[in-house]
Amino acid sequence: MYLLLERKGINAMNMQSRSDSYAAAGVDITAGYRAVELMKTHIAKTMTAGALSDIGGFGGLFELDLTGISRPVLVSGTDGVGTKLKLAFLMDKHDTVGIDCVAMCVNDIICVGAKPLFFLDYIACGKNIPEKIADIVSGVAEGCVQSGVSLIGGETAEMPGFYPEDEYDLAGFAVGIVDKKDLITGKELKGGETLIGIASSGVHSNGFSLVRKIFEMTEESLNTYYDCLGKTLGEALLAPTKIYVKALKSLKNGGVKVKACSHITGGGFYENIPRMLPEGVRAVVHKDSYEVPAIFKLMAEKGDVEEKVMYNTYNMGIGMVIAVDPADKDKALTLLAEAGETAYVIGETVEGETGVTLC
Repeated sequence: MYLLLERKGINAMNMQSRSDSYAAAGVDITAGYRAVELMKTHIAKTMTAGALSDIGGFGGLFELDLTGISRPVLVSGTDGVGTKLKLAFLMDKHDTVGIDCVAMCVNDIICVGAKPLFFLDYIACGKNIPEKIADIVSGVAEGCVQSGVSLIGGETAEMPGFYPEDEYDLAGFAVGIVDKKDLITGKELKGGETLIGIASSGVHSNGFSLVRKIFEMTEESLNTYYDCLGKTLGEALLAPTKIYVKALKSLKNGGVKVKACSHITGGGFYENIPRMLPEGVRAVVHKDSYEVPAIFKLMAEKGDVEEKVMYNTYNMGIGMVIAVDPADKDKALTLLAEAGETAYVIGETVEGETGVTLC
């Protein structure tokens, strides 16, 4: 048995809704109502001008502002946090994985030039512990605030017998908008463009199955302090995924045309950079153009992972790659720095077989 709890507010009818038989089967309806009540303040922080509905309806409502947009294109993206959640379980820290969830969705849709508008989340758990669910949603709300989007809906599914009582899964869905003329497609990309890499905050939310093979997943291991990291292993690995919405917005507002863009997620450099390239254009990335963060060096050393596998699995310190005209290089770096980002010129495009060369 399971309970699908849409984010309904507590009212008299909810308070009277109770099933002892359902509770005996492992589903506590009243815990669901309590979780919704606790998350209300977090959700309220995300409301933007377009949000028309509070939690409690059957559908989230959002009014489109088409000012200055002649041919609107809606852009959607969905993703989850993956097995990084296993670390959250072990560390009993649940207020940052929601940021990861939002980041994985909005970072994808901004790659085509979209402005993220709203977000919905889905939490599936073995046991609905209201305070834990509220912690998770607080992270989702923080990610929404960082992205400038409204959290207009969501669902919590209590599924005893399907998930262990102390575990859950977390996924989300984002929608954005872009004028068709402003789409970033990569079609105009040619040889001689400049590649800029925007720094990541760490491992982000990909490759954690390998992470869990490299390191022993125990409290003792995750609480081990490493001088090279300046923090414990768990703190380094659980660091939330960086959100690049404001970075890309700063470039657009500053008049820098982004010709192509790639979110470096699962598959690393080798799989993601080619996704932004047209036929006949190759990316050349210089590995010595920036300092690879210590966490990746530690992973490679501890796990005896060869370099190509690292670059084929992880972001290696670069969470987003953009291609700009060489004449815009310095302006782009300045705008990104003003937006609080660390960015590097990491390579260039050349004519050749579509793909990426790391040298």
